[in-house]
Amino acid sequence: MSYGSLDKSRLINLEYSLFKEILRTNRAGSYSSSTILGCNTRKYHGFLVAPIPELDYEKHVLLSSVDVSVEQHGKVFNLGIHKYSGSHFEPRGHKYVEDFDMDPIPRVTYRVGGVVLQQELVLVENESQVLLKYTLLEANSPTIIKLKPFLAFRHMHDLTNSNLFVNTRYENINGGVKLKLYDDFPALHMQCNKENEFVPIPDWYKGLEYIKEELRGYPYSEDLYVPGFFEFPIAKGESVVFSACTKETKTKSLKELFDKETANRIPRNSLLNNLINSAQQFIVQSPKGTEVMAGYHWFGSRLRDTFVSLPGLTCYYTDASLFKGVLNSSIKQLRSEILDPITGVVKDIDVPLWLFWTLQKCAKDCGVANVWKEYGSLLEEILNYYRHHGTNQLHVTDEGLIYARIDGIP
Repeated sequence: MSYGSLDKSRLINLEYSLFKEILRTNRAGSYSSSTILGCNTRKYHGFLVAPIPELDYEKHVLLSSVDVSVEQHGKVFNLGIHKYSGSHFEPRGHKYVEDFDMDPIPRVTYRVGGVVLQQELVLVENESQVLLKYTLLEANSPTIIKLKPFLAFRHMHDLTNSNLFVNTRYENINGGVKLKLYDDFPALHMQCNKENEFVPIPDWYKGLEYIKEELRGYPYSEDLYVPGFFEFPIAKGESVVFSACTKETKTKSLKELFDKETANRIPRNSLLNNLINSAQQFIVQSPKGTEVMAGYHWFGSRLRDTFVSLPGLTCYYTDASLFKGVLNSSIKQLRSEILDPITGVVKDIDVPLWLFWTLQKCAKDCGVANVWKEYGSLLEEILNYYRHHGTNQLHVTDEGLIYARIDGIP
């Protein structure tokens, strides 16, 4: 059995499978996350959650999920699953799940009668783009696939409700359509690498519930907008790639892009590779610089977490460019937000001192040379900052300890 492989008996058990989550990031601030069944249990879940430079560079849920349906002889089987009020799940596509695997990418296999369909997911590196590949492994008669996208277009901390402000218009593009539900958002381009028909049936699906938010004591019900569905025939052995992206893509290259992204994934066949794979998820390159995310789903970059984690996240790299990129971005933030002679070091009193530990560890374990030559003047500046600040809120005691206190701030 390969890494992350689960058999049918566990997959169809919702008490088990709804608490097993997938998270993939792309080093550009976007992520794709859901449960192994594709049933979202957090408001932070989504097939494409991406930063929106047009708004605030913070993450927004664009594509919440995609329901795939199989049609044979006029009968349609919806393989999706969503939770509604009263522990009601509709549709109940989990009963068709045959197998799940994570190596090297998330892969779900469905069996409906004589049809065996495989769905694979890849988040494109450094782009706000997710790819879903559908492969018909077995079929004994003509088969049609229908893809129904559920759209949110909201900040990841919020929930959306049906409203009259949503823009229901769409524009046909090569291999699909593009929609922009609200003016401040970019358009979402949904395309297939195979000729298809988009059937517009705009509607709100109301009252979807997220059980993890309910358990956390937060609002947990939301309405999602479904513009219609994509429909295309598929032959046995054929694969079709569906793309959702904030810009239009060349549909003829989608299969090649999917294969390229899959080949770049680190196989999780050893403890080291698993650690490397996990470490990479936290490194983000944005217009602000190279940063370390403090955690997922909702944490951003925080200096304390960055300095503590940086040696462990970067010591496996043969060159120090990644380490230096993160460090230089952090130092810039340190100077602007903490080493401020007006506000003083109060709230994050320990953060500048963590930089000493970080540099010491990286010089020892990560092969970073000339640390003192490159960063010595900054370290001296930090020590002098503590030594000469001299206020009631912050000063160095006669014993050489740092005293810091202000009401209401830890």
